[in-house]
Amino acid sequence: MVKDYSQQSRPSLRWVFERPERIIAFGFGSGVIYPGPGTWGTVLGWGLWAVLGQFLPLSVALIVGVVAFIVGCWVSQKVGDELGEPDHSGMNWDEAVAIWLVLCFTPAGFWAQLCAFILFRFFDIVKPEPIRFLDRRFKGGFGVMLDDLLAALYVVIIMALLVRFEVF
Repeated sequence: MVKDYSQQSRPSLRWVFERPERIIAFGFGSGVIYPGPGTWGTVLGWGLWAVLGQFLPLSVALIVGVVAFIVGCWVSQKVGDELGEPDHSGMNWDEAVAIWLVLCFTPAGFWAQLCAFILFRFFDIVKPEPIRFLDRRFKGGFGVMLDDLLAALYVVIIMALLVRFEVF
């Protein structure tokens, strides 16, 4: 029996862990933490990077990021359809993947990574142009993932400049 969660603004942790695509879309349960499920998804991505990503060769880390992006498109579409809310705030896999990709190009060290984290949250929340424009144009799972990928690109550019000017 399929339950209708379209009117439920905050799915329970139990509901999330009933299906693999929900587990991923809700960042292994971090998406049920309020306030700020997007921030918690970013924390998840940073934690995954700290445990695993920083020890991988860049090429492998990028492959993991691309695969996670593709999976994210699928799970975001499926779970968004199920919830009747295409970009539910609890679906935070997009933040986890995007910060992972940012950290691929961020110098090692807590302060540089914290700076990247803060910049990413800023761009993800504010959505400056053309992110806002594209966010309105692309819907579904790809749209959910795309705006965070673009926010990540902004951060990678800024971090590259900070490295170039020897801030980090």
